[in-house]
Amino acid sequence: MPFLNCFLPPRPRFAHDMGSAEADVMQRHVVYGQELLDRDVAVAFGPVLDPEDPGVLGLLDLEDERAARAVGASDPESGTRTYEVVPMQLARAG
Repeated sequence: MPFLNCFLPPRPRFAHDMGSAEADVMQRHVVYGQELLDRDVAVAFGPVLDPEDPGVLGLLDLEDERAARAVGASDPESGTRTYEVVPMQLARAG
C-alpha cells in the first residue's frame, strides 16, 4: 500500500540557515532515504523545491500505516522535523 511520508521543516528558512549539527542530521537523512530507495521501500524520495513551502516527501510502498510510521520514526531527521504519514491510492498507467 502506498503512503506519502512528509517531513516538515522546523522553521521556514531551515534549508538556508541550518547549523552544522542540523546539516549533519540532514546528510544522514539523505543516506537513509537512499537506503529506502535501494531496498524498494521508497518509490520516490526528495526535497520539495518550493521556497514558500519547503519540506521532504517520500512515497513509500509498505504493507500498513504502522510500517510507514516506523520508517519516519527511524529517520535520522525525525528529531529535527515533524512528519506526517498519509495513505494514498495510486493511479497507474496501464
